[in-house]
Amino acid sequence: MGRHQHAESAGLMSFLCCALIGGIAMTLYLQLAPAIWQVSRRLFTVSSGIVAACGVVSFIVAYAGKSRSLKGRSSWLIVTRRIIEILALSVVYASTLFLVTFMVLGVINELMGRSFISYIAALCAGFAGVSGYVTFVQASLMDAKTIASLLPFFVVSGVSTAGLTSDDPYWYNNNFSQLGDRTTFAAQMFNSTLMLAGICIVIISYFSISELVTTYRMRRLWPDGHAPGHTENISHFKVRIGCLAALLTLSGIAFVGVGLFRYTPHPIIHNIFARGLPGIMTVLLVGLPWIAPQLSRAMYLVSDLAIVVCAGAGIEWLRADNTLTNVEALAGLLFLGWFIVFSRQIAAIEADRIQTQLLHHQTDNALPAIASSAPRPESRTEPTAAQSSGNDTPARNDELEPKPSANR
Repeated sequence: MGRHQHAESAGLMSFLCCALIGGIAMTLYLQLAPAIWQVSRRLFTVSSGIVAACGVVSFIVAYAGKSRSLKGRSSWLIVTRRIIEILALSVVYASTLFLVTFMVLGVINELMGRSFISYIAALCAGFAGVSGYVTFVQASLMDAKTIASLLPFFVVSGVSTAGLTSDDPYWYNNNFSQLGDRTTFAAQMFNSTLMLAGICIVIISYFSISELVTTYRMRRLWPDGHAPGHTENISHFKVRIGCLAALLTLSGIAFVGVGLFRYTPHPIIHNIFARGLPGIMTVLLVGLPWIAPQLSRAMYLVSDLAIVVCAGAGIEWLRADNTLTNVEALAGLLFLGWFIVFSRQIAAIEADRIQTQLLHHQTDNALPAIASSAPRPESRTEPTAAQSSGNDTPARNDELEPKPSANR
């Protein structure tokens, strides 16, 4: 079996194992847990935790299984780096699966009512199986595009769940900071979503920066114009890549700061992160052509359009024609959308790099084979008159006939 078929087959086995474990775990919880821990929201929390745990274990098994650095004799630095990657990605998957499952269970509960409790064990088994299948397949075929695809589901699920379960029905009239400026379950979920989203941005940025550095090194090794991305020489590459890494990391830290420091107890710190985030985004999107010249011109156009749209929404808010909540929601969604497109651009560069490496590898292997199979030219010399006696071929007639004398 090939790589993709093997990943799908192993994913199906992961689906069966996770579904069985999830169903048994939720059934035991319903039978053994006290009544106070079987109210709807706590049931959703436990069920979401079981689904997230199954998905994370499946991801770790698949990701560690395909890693060569954990199997072979690698240095401790490489092994430590791989372990940190596994832990960081596990946080991304765990938070995403937990919030998505919690949101879906809440929606189904609103539709079915009290009868929903009798189906929660079966739903937990089904969600656990799906999470095990998805995480195993994605871990086997991991790239930046795969990781970035999780971010919108994670953020939208967390913010939507927090907004629907908030005890303040008028938070939308002010801003998103009011949604998280409480100690309730909804506020804690909103703040946790922002903090985990910032961590996800930092993790995805790490993979993206690593790919750009790898592609640049490959282009220096093969200066023949076949390397993906920007084919010309990139001056001040370390400065550019350092600026890109710093801006992406600062944007992730700003998300973490907004969720970590609520407005009421920490108004100054909260405003520093909340108002500093648009400035970081503006510098990143405006300076993208210089910071990352490997990207396409369409990416630069999308970045400029995002800046123009956000500026227009901000002007409407200053004129009291729009609410700050709408401006924040628009800016946040545009940044997340831009970040997904950015990650897909990096994934495309990675795919082109791998294809180029395969072509160079095939070419390097084909040249020695062609050289060894080519016929070698033999050196042939014309036989002299003294050597012609030992030759079996008859001599020409003009050589056998006597030459006429000059006196005749």
